[in-house]
Amino acid sequence: MANTAPRVASLLYEVEPGAKVDISGWVRTRRDSKHGFSFVELNDGSCMSNLQVVVNADVPGYEETIKEMTTGSSVRFTGDLKESPGAKQRVELHAESLELLGTADAESYPLQKKRHSFEFLREIAHLRPRTNTFGAIARVRNCVSRAIHDFFQERTFLYVQTPIITTSDCEGAGEMFTVTTLNPSTDGKPVDYTEDFFGKKASLTVSGQLEGEIYATAVGPVYTFGPTFRAENSNTTRHLSEFWMVEPEVPFCDLEGNMQLAEDFIKNIVKRCLDECAEDMKFFNDRIDKTVLETLNNILKHEFKRVSYTEAVELLVQSGKKWDYPVEWGTNLQAEHERWLTEEHFKQPIIVFDYPRSFKPFYMYCNEDGKTVRAMDVLVPGVGEIIGGSQREHRLDVLESRFEECGLDPEEYWWYLDLRRYGSVPHAGFGLGLERMILLLTGMQNIRDVIPFPRTPNHAEF
Repeated sequence: MANTAPRVASLLYEVEPGAKVDISGWVRTRRDSKHGFSFVELNDGSCMSNLQVVVNADVPGYEETIKEMTTGSSVRFTGDLKESPGAKQRVELHAESLELLGTADAESYPLQKKRHSFEFLREIAHLRPRTNTFGAIARVRNCVSRAIHDFFQERTFLYVQTPIITTSDCEGAGEMFTVTTLNPSTDGKPVDYTEDFFGKKASLTVSGQLEGEIYATAVGPVYTFGPTFRAENSNTTRHLSEFWMVEPEVPFCDLEGNMQLAEDFIKNIVKRCLDECAEDMKFFNDRIDKTVLETLNNILKHEFKRVSYTEAVELLVQSGKKWDYPVEWGTNLQAEHERWLTEEHFKQPIIVFDYPRSFKPFYMYCNEDGKTVRAMDVLVPGVGEIIGGSQREHRLDVLESRFEECGLDPEEYWWYLDLRRYGSVPHAGFGLGLERMILLLTGMQNIRDVIPFPRTPNHAEF
C-alpha cells in the first residue's frame, strides 16, 4: 500500500471526477439503505469534511464486512470518483472493493455522533484528535508552526536549537523542574548537587532566550522554537507546565524595532491561517466563538497602537471600573486590565511598553529615568498578552548592578556577562507562547485543549 495515495482533502477539492481512487481512513458514520447499498462517511484527518463512499451490495465482501464498519473503525476503499448528486459535496466515491482494517466496538467506543464536553475529551486525549474540533486544532497548529518558520527564514533568521536542560534561570522566578539522578534526601540535609549527573543543579528550561543571545551576538538574527517548562502550581485555564515558545533575538535592534517585528509576526500568522485553514477557521467561528473571524480581521486591519505602561495605568484608574485586582503604578497588569484596554477602550491590538523595573527580569534594558525598563507586551482582543519582550541590557556595568538588585549570583551567569565584555551590541527579542496563539486563532477557552497532550499539576497522562 503506497503512502503517497491521495487524501480526503485532495479528493474533495482537487481531483476531478472519473479518477480511480485508493483511499483509507476512519468511519464517521454509516447509513444502510433498504435498497441494497450503504453510505459510509470517511475521514482521514486531512480536512474537516468527510468523503461519502457509496458501497453497493455486489461489492465483494459487502455482506460479511459492512456491519463491522461502525463509527471509529478503519477501512480502505478503492473505486471511481464521481460527481455527487447531492449539494453538500462536489464528489463521492463509488466503491469497487473494501477492506476492514480495524474494528471499533460500537458498545464501548467513546466517540459517537454527538457533542462531547471538552472536559470529557481531556480524559481521552488519545482519541480526541478524531473529533472535528481537535482535528481542526491540529491542522491550525501545524499551519502556525509552518508560518513561524517561514516568517523567520524569509527574513534570514537562523533557527537555533537551545537546550532543554539548563543551569540558568532566565526569569529569576525559581519555578523550574529539577533534573536529577540523585535519590530524594530523607535525612533533611541539603542536596549535594556536586554529586549529581551534571555536577551542579540543573532544571528544565523556562526559556531559550539567554542561549539565543549567544548566537544573536555572533551570527545575526536567530530564533528558537521548542518546548519550555514552568513548575508553577497554577491549575487554571491559562497555564501549562509544558508549553512551546518562539523566541527571536535580533542584534543591533532597539525596542521600536522589536515592537514592529512582533506586530508583523502576529499579522503574518493570522493571515496564513485565514488563507490556508479557511474551512477550519469557519468551524471555529460557527461552533466555538462567533467573534473569532471578526477579532482576527480586526488584528489585520489595525496598526498596533503603542501605549506606555504609565498611560495604560492612568486609563485603567480613570475608567471608574471596579477591578478584581486594583491597579496602581508599580503593579503588573492583570488579564482583566489587558482585556479592557484592548476590547473596551482601544478596541484593537496594542503594545504596552516601558514597564516598571521592579517586577521585570534582570536582562531588560534600564531606562534613564531609573524606574522603568524597555519592555513591551503585545495585547490583543480576546486573549490579552500574547507576546512579551524587551530590548536587552547590553551595558556590562548596568547588568552587574541588576544582578545585585535582583539577588542573583553573577557567577552563575559568567558567560552571559562575557557577551557584554566582548563586542556587546544593543539587541532585542521577544517570546510568543504557541498555545496562546492557538487560543486566539480558535476561540478555545482552555489552554489544555490547544496542545496535544497537556501537562498540568497532577496530570501527565498520555
